[in-house]
Amino acid sequence: MTDYRAEHIQVLEGIEAVRKRPGMYIGGTGLDGLHHLIWEIVANSVDEALAGYAKNIEVVIESENRIRISDDGRGIPVEIHPKTKKSALETVLTILHAGGKFDQKIYKSAGGLHGVGVSVVNALSKYLKAIVKRDGYVWTQEYKQGRAITELKKGKPSKETGTTIIFEPDPQIFPEIKWETKRILDYLRHQAYLTPGLRINFIDERNNFRYSFYFEKGLQSFFEHLILNKNPVIQDYIYFNEKGENFQLEVAFTYLENNEINEYFFTNNILNAEGGTHQLGFRSALVKIFNKVGSELGLIKETSGLTINSEDIRGGLIVILSLKIPEPQFEGQTKAKLGNPEAKNIVEDVVSRNLEEYLHKNPDKAKTILNRVLLNTQARKAAKAARETIFKKRIQAGLTLSGKLADCSSRDPEKRELFVVEGDSAGGSAKQGRNRIFQAVLPLRGKILNVEKANLEKILKSQEIKNLIIALGTGFGKDFNLEGLRYSKIIIATDADSDGNHIRTLLLTLFYRYMRPLIEQGFIYIAQPPLYKIQVGKEIYYAYSDAEKDKIIADLTQTKRRTSQTKRKQLQTLETQAENKSINIDVQRYKGLGEMNPEELWETTLNPEKRVLKKVTIEDAEEADRLFTILMGQEVEPRKLFIETYAQEVKNLDI
Repeated sequence: MTDYRAEHIQVLEGIEAVRKRPGMYIGGTGLDGLHHLIWEIVANSVDEALAGYAKNIEVVIESENRIRISDDGRGIPVEIHPKTKKSALETVLTILHAGGKFDQKIYKSAGGLHGVGVSVVNALSKYLKAIVKRDGYVWTQEYKQGRAITELKKGKPSKETGTTIIFEPDPQIFPEIKWETKRILDYLRHQAYLTPGLRINFIDERNNFRYSFYFEKGLQSFFEHLILNKNPVIQDYIYFNEKGENFQLEVAFTYLENNEINEYFFTNNILNAEGGTHQLGFRSALVKIFNKVGSELGLIKETSGLTINSEDIRGGLIVILSLKIPEPQFEGQTKAKLGNPEAKNIVEDVVSRNLEEYLHKNPDKAKTILNRVLLNTQARKAAKAARETIFKKRIQAGLTLSGKLADCSSRDPEKRELFVVEGDSAGGSAKQGRNRIFQAVLPLRGKILNVEKANLEKILKSQEIKNLIIALGTGFGKDFNLEGLRYSKIIIATDADSDGNHIRTLLLTLFYRYMRPLIEQGFIYIAQPPLYKIQVGKEIYYAYSDAEKDKIIADLTQTKRRTSQTKRKQLQTLETQAENKSINIDVQRYKGLGEMNPEELWETTLNPEKRVLKKVTIEDAEEADRLFTILMGQEVEPRKLFIETYAQEVKNLDI
């Protein structure tokens, strides 16, 4: 076993600032920050696995407020640290930037930093217990809000090694403590994918749910999962894994026929959601090699003026890149972006060499891939011309859309809301029934183009899509700019039938693929108009589901019973009438918004004080991406299987 002792734990600074400014270390105190506590501890265990010492990790939700994370690595050292005069365990748990990950003899590459992550978790926990198995014994120590409350205790003998951390987040720091199983499983799945041969067990003791991850093929298993039900342009994918003196780089990528983009860039098993220098190196390599090989194969001629740029190499790209280096430099403790300058050079060099070799060995596949990328180049030029046309029309039309958009008079974007409605009939009722001060209405004629199956040039030729882009004021795709948004709410109002559901899904696909920040930042809503109008005399009730309709009728019947107890003959008549849903209780089923008059539409769907809206969110981009691909993509069989599987249990499909 490589020597890992107290003298390897280097002390850099104290821990006092963590509780004062937790956002600097975990990104915030909401649910993202709460779950980041788990990520920090798991990262330390994964680092033991990457170093070759741990084979198993277990994550357990013991209760609503308690988490237990264990590994079978070497165990945090427990002997007295030469500088702090405390045990090494207490040192890494109570002093920020104290850890073994600063010593490259101990960890060649690491994502978590023993003593950085765990000390932050300790500081933000109302209780933490560390259990270490090493040096022939079980050692324990307890902490509160970053400070030790017991001495290090030497327990029973043990031949095993490993570290267990049990912690309870501090409610003084986190306003809501709610563990989300799916979020945790997704993170653990990534870690297992990126660490071949590592088994990660998850247990939720609240409901006895168990799940286990283990992947022999590692990143390749991850990639094959990612392209499942997709439509790649070549049958296999480009993959290479190269190890150098101070790095290891593993890459898998391919291109799809559609314009979907899915990029995962990792450093030492940490997902860098905002990319960084390794991402820049990868893109630079693709631009350089695609232009070079394209010229060699005669696909790119100097006289054509056609050149592939960094925008062109992204359309249809699916990539996972995993880089392992000794000293990663991240922007912030949440590690969203890699900053190491040398990482760009490493990735660009390795990807360039391996990609050029692959393309030369596989000339037919090279032509297929390059032709796919050149489609992006051609579409970029066509889209630029189309965007310029849209911009000119926007200036000329003064956002009136030739009468299609019924805009509102308010000029405050925070108060303005846009209803995107289905058809001229509903559009007419909505225009008459709305509050003209802050509510705008844009009717759509028929079903908009399915952007999942169309290229950018065709999308921008669609009149209905152009009308929507102009109305929103944000631009589109690469040119999207949230600052230009003219409304605080974009409300999709379609009929509660198959056509209405289809139109709603087409709109959501458009927003998801080309205006995603509108969904991510909570601007998109779905109107929930009532399905039934129930009238008893002059009293009117609206029901939004069959169950609600039945309850209203039952409540009305009960009310009639209570007020008519002394009139049994009348009661009998009322009961009979209620059961037949006739005369006194009149039930009307709405087939569409166009059936409502302006007053009814205002009362049920437009009035902010009474309406029901459903905010569209994307909690899991992978799952949303998978569903859009299945439901709206080119492949028929996955969609057919999905429909056959879920048709019986889904009445209204909400994404």
